[in-house]
Amino acid sequence: MARFLKLLLLVPLGLIGLAFAIANRHLVTVSFDPFSGGDIEGVQITAPLFIVLLLAIMFGVILGGVVTWLEQGKNRRAARQARAELDRLRGEPPRALI
Repeated sequence: MARFLKLLLLVPLGLIGLAFAIANRHLVTVSFDPFSGGDIEGVQITAPLFIVLLLAIMFGVILGGVVTWLEQGKNRRAARQARAELDRLRGEPPRALI
């Protein structure tokens, strides 16, 4: 059932993404210099719009994952300490950390 619902959501999203990619094949210039007025050649790339948007989305997902992983470090550390304390109280040898 969950697989069917996932397909029911992902197939239309894929078709919408494909239609967007086909409709937006024109080139856009992305400048990475916020202080240039747009007339000065700086650090910039020229690529189709759909590629620029896909790269921006992928960068956002990766950045969000890294930030979430870093923020959860204190929870992982607390879980390791609680597991070690539980093992100590049970009199078991410490578990290998993975």
